[in-house]
This record gives sequence, structure tokens and C-alpha cells, in this order.
Amino acid sequence: MRFTEFLKTNASWLWAGVLLTFMSSFGQTFFISIFGGHIREEFGLSHAAWGGIYSLGTTASAVVMIWAGVLTDIFRTRILGVIVFFGLALAAVAMAGLHSAVYLPFVIFALRFFGQGMCSHLAVVAMSRWFIANRGRALSLATLGFSFGEAVLPIVFVFLMGYVAWHNLWLVSALLLLFAAPLLWWLLKEERTPQALAQENISPGMNGRHWTRRQALSHPLFWFMVPALLGPSAFGTAFFFHQVHYSEIKGWDHIAFVSLLPVYTASGVLAMLVSGWALDKFGTARLIPFYQFPLSIAFICFSQSADITFLFVGLLFFAMTSGANATLPNAFWAEFYGTQHLGAIKAMAAAVMVLGSAIGPGITGVLIDAGIALDTQYLSIAGFFLLCSLSMLIGVSRSKSALQTIFG
Repeated sequence: MRFTEFLKTNASWLWAGVLLTFMSSFGQTFFISIFGGHIREEFGLSHAAWGGIYSLGTTASAVVMIWAGVLTDIFRTRILGVIVFFGLALAAVAMAGLHSAVYLPFVIFALRFFGQGMCSHLAVVAMSRWFIANRGRALSLATLGFSFGEAVLPIVFVFLMGYVAWHNLWLVSALLLLFAAPLLWWLLKEERTPQALAQENISPGMNGRHWTRRQALSHPLFWFMVPALLGPSAFGTAFFFHQVHYSEIKGWDHIAFVSLLPVYTASGVLAMLVSGWALDKFGTARLIPFYQFPLSIAFICFSQSADITFLFVGLLFFAMTSGANATLPNAFWAEFYGTQHLGAIKAMAAAVMVLGSAIGPGITGVLIDAGIALDTQYLSIAGFFLLCSLSMLIGVSRSKSALQTIFG
């Protein structure tokens, strides 16, 4: 199918995916972290305390995701998406009215669960289930919402902080989510049920089977993938979470850091589209073992960045992996384990990734307070991603022979 024909035929479903991924921004670290300095100052929190609170709320959301993510195998994305938007809007209102740090973990939980957790999960499960031969293309297009959010929202909201109280900016976020809910309902007016899709669009995994979550967890491949699931989420989150502190220790204005995010996003979009094309042509088995290698180079650059040029180069390498991360891991579960129980399996993977985003800021915050500089931490993180690549290579190599695939 030609690209223009693909867009025209599937426009409403693809736009729904874009809307879900964009609205997830209000629960993503890159958005929440721009308020980090204000939150720490208002409530008198150290780096470790703020990172610990963030980790606590995020960990709780990861645990709940294990069960809540299964709902995508039962209910329509149309219904769940609207509920999630309203939940995320309420969390934003709660952040706007927050007057005590006691309630901060609960607000972080709600933002992370409805935003990073369920919004993202709904989008990628829907794309993976609705599309088979064009799964990579659909994922790369639908997840453009992530990229647009990363490029636009930090700059806009950091600019607005100069004129509007940070609490009130969360009310703006809530209003945007409330406007998005009826739009999503309209875009998915012709959506089919998950059960119908499972019968009509059969896409089995290894050994021609549709694996259940229990079966997937008992297979070695899942555990070889765990470090790679944790890594980008943990340390990509930590990098953006500590962006204010990172800018301070490098002697840069925060606005200089966020001004590079559109370049990072544009590069990520290009990497995303290329990885989507490559995924449809070659399959995930040939590509996924190598896609985190650029992160090693990125964190070396971040560690050694004496001026903004190294940050720029590091973000370009970071973008290579972040773009591919929007397509390859999400397609991996459908390709290797089938689509019938995709929501349940992907929910477990999403929980691992959300857990990673909880661990990263917590560990790095404690190490900062212990006197271990981010520069030193980032060199160790670079080595970790080399180990992740090795783990994926071993796991996929052991399982590739069992893969039944539509790719040549």
C-alpha cells in the first residue's frame, strides 16, 4: 500500500494514536521535570527527597499498570482513552492545588499512571493490534505525538513560567486534556472491539502461537529483554529529570538546555520514521539488539560536555535510540508473542519500563546528594547500555528460530 493511500485509509486511527501519545506528555518526566525546581523550592526538598517522592509515585503506578493494562484486551480504546484523559486532567488539577508535600506522591502517582502509563500503553497496543504488515509504519506515525510534546511543551511552558504562576500552568494542562477527550471519542467512532480484532487480524508469535502473559514470563527471552526495558526509561528519565541541576553544574541557563529539545525531537522523529520503515522491511529480530548502542555514545557526550556543543551531539545520538524506541520494542511483543493477549503482555513490559523511570531519578538523586557528580554517573550509564545490547543480542539469537514472521 502506498504511503498516501495508507494515511488516507487509516487517518482517524492514526490521529487517535497521535492524540494519545501527545496527551501522555502531561504525565511524562520531560514535562513534570520543568517544574522540578519550583517544587523543590516550595516544599523545601533536596534532590534525593524529590527524586524519592517521584520514584515512589512512579513505582506505585508501575504496579497498578500490571493489572490496569490488561483492560486493553477487554475494552475499546475509545472508552478507556476518554476515562484516562479525565483521570489525567484531575491529576493536573490536583497538582495545581497542591499545598503540602504529603500529597505529592499521590499526585505523582496519578500523573504517571494516567499519563506515561495508560496513555502510552493504549496508543502502542492499539497500533500494534490494528496493524500487522504496516505495524512499524503505524507505530512510527502514531508516536509522533511523543515527539511533538517533547519539542513544544517544555519551551512553551518554561516561557510561560516567566509570566504565569507554575500552579496555574497545571490548570492549562487540565483544560487541554478536557478538550482532547471528545476529540478522541469522535476519532474512534468506528473502532472495533479488541475481541473482534483478535479474531479478524490474527498475528501469532513464536512457534505460531498466541502467548499468554504467564507463558511469556516463563520464556527466557522476556528476561533477556528486561535490562533493555529498564535502561532507557531509567536513565533517559533521569537525564531529563535532572535537567535543571545538569544545566546549573555546566553553567548554562535552563532555557539554553530546552532550546535544543526541538533539534533532539526532530532527529528523534527522523529516527522513528526510519526505524518504522526498517521494521516493516526486516522485522524486529534483526534490528532490536543494536538500537541502544547510540545511548552509550550519548551519555559519554553528556559526561564530557564542557560546552553546549557536546550536549548537542549527545542529544543527536540520544535521539537515534529514542526514535527507534518508539517502534522496535512496541512491535517486538506482537511479533514474538502474538496479538491475542498483547495488552496483558505489553502491560507487564510497560510496568517494567515505568519501574525503570522510578528507579532512575531516585538512584541518581541519592548519588548527587552523596557527592557523586552526574558526569561520573553518566560514564557508568554508558557502560550499562553496552550490556543491554549484549543481553538483547543473546536473547533474540536464542529465540529467532522459533519466530513465525510475515517479513522476508
